[in-house]
Amino acid sequence: MTTVYFIYGFVALATVWFVFSGSANVFTSPEKTRLNYLQERKDVVYENMRDLNFEFHAGKISAEDYASLKASLEEEAAGILAESARLQGATGAGATTTKMKGGRA
Repeated sequence: MTTVYFIYGFVALATVWFVFSGSANVFTSPEKTRLNYLQERKDVVYENMRDLNFEFHAGKISAEDYASLKASLEEEAAGILAESARLQGATGAGATTTKMKGGRA
């Protein structure tokens, strides 16, 4: 019986050691910019539009619901694309300004 308790204790200690001795890099992730977020969001919206189109053609969604959902997704996609273009334009303008300040074309 003591051997069983010893084995249980060893397994418990090994489990605690495994859980808490992890690397400090576990919680780090690459920095996510607003442009990265918008790209991911755009991909999700486009995937939702493909799914919606498939489900409509499969007969799972009525024409009224399809039109409403499609308009909503298209509006969201347009907003994402507009913000993305605005941010890319701001980034590009900043790079151009920096080059001009340096005196180089």
